[in-house]
Amino acid sequence: VQLQASGGGLVQAGDSLRLSCAVSGRTFANYVTAWFRQAPGKERVLVARIGRGWGRIDYAETVKGRFNISRDDSNNAVYLQMNNLKPEDTAVYYCAYAPRLYTWETYKLKDVYDYWGQGTQVTVSS
Repeated sequence: VQLQASGGGLVQAGDSLRLSCAVSGRTFANYVTAWFRQAPGKERVLVARIGRGWGRIDYAETVKGRFNISRDDSNNAVYLQMNNLKPEDTAVYYCAYAPRLYTWETYKLKDVYDYWGQGTQVTVSS
């Protein structure tokens, strides 16, 4: 499985960006795809996740109401629409793929994601 993230850039506070993650290779029926982000000097944290087989979606509290994760199964792609961006959203954003079956709660942990994209930089100026 390979993941290719794109769509990052430099924007001003209040602007929007849409990140894309193309998934290729062998995929599984009930995988979960997620977006994580890592700011300089900080840990990589979960931003949003979407389960294919379950149709479940979840967001970090810091992005609820501003970000929207979606998927296009026909194109094996996952998107992250980011609205009303804030300087604190500045980070490298990674898409990740978990092919193994766990409880929904377990998918909050980055260790269960076996495959990662290369990351795309999002910088929000004030």
